[in-house]
Amino acid sequence: MCSGYALLVLCFVAGLAVSIAAKNFVKPVAQPARTYAAHDDHPQEKVSVAADPYDMPDKSNIFSVDFREHGLLPIFFIVTNDGDQPVSIANIEVKLVTANRSKLTPTSPDDIYRHLANPQARTNSPFPIPRKKVKGTISKKEMDEIESAQFAAKAVEPHTTQSGFLFFDVGGISAPLAGAHIYVTGATDAKGSELMYFEIPMEKYLSAPSKP
Repeated sequence: MCSGYALLVLCFVAGLAVSIAAKNFVKPVAQPARTYAAHDDHPQEKVSVAADPYDMPDKSNIFSVDFREHGLLPIFFIVTNDGDQPVSIANIEVKLVTANRSKLTPTSPDDIYRHLANPQARTNSPFPIPRKKVKGTISKKEMDEIESAQFAAKAVEPHTTQSGFLFFDVGGISAPLAGAHIYVTGATDAKGSELMYFEIPMEKYLSAPSKP
């Protein structure tokens, strides 16, 4: 039992450490895609997509990993289906095209682990990177957090929203969102017909009023 001022302080610090250690990642609750600043809505197809970057500390602190420190940009990706038939997104392709025309694709969990373990590693290399076990610097909790954060949906049922994070390697790119666009292709309707591509201008996010 704690007694005395010094012991009380030690108990408080110990309790705080336990509380921080016990903090688990909780994925944000997604709103309809068209409610986000950066989105593209297809009224005729009744599908909308949105991208919400977690680039600032007040948002990125939901993660235990400081992705910015490692040149990784988490983007919360949202797909809403307002139609009466399911939409397949099993084969979608997402590309972040920067103002200087760099074309970035989402980084896989394995490449994120390698990137965090070895900051010098380039995960967007055009050459195949052999799979190997990451040693030491990535905890099981961090791996579980990254895995659970990923956008992994294969379909969007009628009148529902699917969401999750995509991580982009933006190391060496200053202001990667300024003038950038996200392009989404490969979504198909219930008959297998491909939907028109989506284009999300990230300037809409940058120029949106700050929330109180």
